Amino acid sequence: MTADHATSGVTDTTTDICIFPIPGCVTFPGTVFPLHVFEPRYRTMIQHCLDTGMKVAICHTEKMISPGKPTDNLKDALNSNQATYRPYPVVSAGRCELVETSDDGRMYLNVHIEQRYHLGEAVQLLPYQIYRCEVFPDREAENRNEEDADNALLKDKILHRLYALGQGDEDVKRSIQYLMESPEWQAKSAQAFSFELFGMIAFDADILQEILEMDSANERLNYILVLLNDT
Repeated sequence: MTADHATSGVTDTTTDICIFPIPGCVTFPGTVFPLHVFEPRYRTMIQHCLDTGMKVAICHTEKMISPGKPTDNLKDALNSNQATYRPYPVVSAGRCELVETSDDGRMYLNVHIEQRYHLGEAVQLLPYQIYRCEVFPDREAENRNEEDADNALLKDKILHRLYALGQGDEDVKRSIQYLMESPEWQAKSAQAFSFELFGMIAFDADILQEILEMDSANERLNYILVLLNDT
């Protein structure tokens, strides 16, 4: 059984995805998320993803389903399962890259976030969660040329606003100046720009989740600019 075709009749836009819930953490396509895994069930889950190529979603949570058991030391934590959470219905997921496994079994990874998904039915809830998910694309623009022109202006305004906000920090200012002058960032599509920007800036998790669930790059860019102007 492969990750992209878990059962017969599953469409090309549908896949089974393992869920790694982290309260307060929202990930975006085009970014890389460093992950430290120590709970036994999640070590098992990540090994499954590494063995099969199944994607993992690093996602914000709506609520706690069951609390974790208190532990007094690292040894106990490494051998016990902690709290269980319900993920939000829109998540970002990607492939795991194992960087290191420590002597006590902890795993250090990079998760290359590739795509957004809507959670569908739960395929498995224990010992870890797997959901059947459908790709969540942006909607088509009503007037592509007009929106492209507006997006280009919004990207420029966002970079200049970030540059202004970074005036008190030389490192931040240099980073934003690099983005403003980088051919790679200048060439990014509005969709990629509106996602990958969050590899460098952060807002409250609930705000980030709201942005993740927007189905228009233009809508995301407008909202980001409003947030920056209010900062």
